[in-house]
Amino acid sequence: MINDLVTAVPDSGLGNNAYLVDLGDGAALAVDACRDLRALRTEAGRRGLRITHAADTHLHADFLSGAVQLAADEGAQVLASRSGGRTFAHTTLEDEQEIALNGGLLLRALATPGHTDEHLSFALIDGDRTLGVFTGGSLIVGSAARVDLVDPARTESLARAQFRSVRRVAELGDDAALWPTHGGGSFCSAVATGSSTSTIGKERLTNPLLALDEEGFVQALLDSHGTYPTYFQRLGERNRQGPAVVGGRPVLEGLPPQVVADGQRGGAVVVDVRPIAAFAAAHPQDALSIPLRSAFASWLGWLAPHDRPIIVLRDERQDPEEILWQALKIGYENVVGEVSGGLAAWAEAGLPIASLPMTGVATADEKRVLDVRQRREYEAGHVPGALHLELGSLESAVPGLADVPTLVMCGHGERAMSAASILQRHGFTRLTVLNGGPESIVLEAAE
Repeated sequence: MINDLVTAVPDSGLGNNAYLVDLGDGAALAVDACRDLRALRTEAGRRGLRITHAADTHLHADFLSGAVQLAADEGAQVLASRSGGRTFAHTTLEDEQEIALNGGLLLRALATPGHTDEHLSFALIDGDRTLGVFTGGSLIVGSAARVDLVDPARTESLARAQFRSVRRVAELGDDAALWPTHGGGSFCSAVATGSSTSTIGKERLTNPLLALDEEGFVQALLDSHGTYPTYFQRLGERNRQGPAVVGGRPVLEGLPPQVVADGQRGGAVVVDVRPIAAFAAAHPQDALSIPLRSAFASWLGWLAPHDRPIIVLRDERQDPEEILWQALKIGYENVVGEVSGGLAAWAEAGLPIASLPMTGVATADEKRVLDVRQRREYEAGHVPGALHLELGSLESAVPGLADVPTLVMCGHGERAMSAASILQRHGFTRLTVLNGGPESIVLEAAE
């Protein structure tokens, strides 16, 4: 029954789940819906449902909430914590407060601070049975969400609050489903996990954090925090105020190449979303490579400015609507258009073009190896002697780097190309990009 009642709607790029709950009579509840509502609405349409309620567990840092849009478009009742101080119309909830839904179902708010101060989990109740709990960034599969996003000075106190919160959730019945928002691949997750849903009973048996006392739990969380995209620092407040409603389908306006080049001189940034092989072969001078893929939004929000115009260069097979929605869901309303006619038109206009050497196999010999993966990836295995600089911190590290022959690498090639494009914009000329990971580097045997 529960599987038919609740459907997870994943966002693999951000590593999150939204949830759609069938309330009967064609009504539905959406939990932690993001601003890009396409997948959620497709699922609701497939099941013949209209979203009548939209619940947010917390002031999300990794995406803009879609609750305001659902209220505007479908008249959904927005449910959120009173202590969140949201400034738009919504139904405020406090600890243990219940909302009656269709079909005899109840939604009970549980105060679970830690990931954020105002965090609520929502228990879905049918009669005297707790069917499951939407835990947002509290207890998640195999872990708990990070606690360093609100204020670095308060990380330890929030970790202690998280300790109490995850144990409160773990006191629910063994058969209760666990429906977290953050999962494997989310920068909000303390560790990577291989599954997105679980049960309370399974977590009691397998979640290592639930086996620790408070001191051990706090230390485990503090030791697990990696870096996160810089746009996270802005979205909590944006969600408190309520994201602007998007009217209709967004459109990527075509801009003549010369207009784009003039814009570059005024501070606009060309983001080239084409596959890395195309970027390597030829791209507009000073373009930033962020290939369009599931993780596009995360890297756009980490590498591209939010306060200057962004102009996209894509190939004709890439969906402009996908580009815009990935940008909009992280608050990037500054994508002002695309290069009309693509790279061919850019070249025809006689505008400057650059390229970057790329290789599928390399040797770690006279070249400096620059590894731009995340710390955990690097520590799990790396080329001996490689210089490690995470992609997100590369821009600030550029002044300390010399322009020597450099092989730029990551896990597959996309982040390495982004890194090389940043270095190239700063005048580095002796770059080669590895189209692959550490396994693509041949270590020469010692003589």
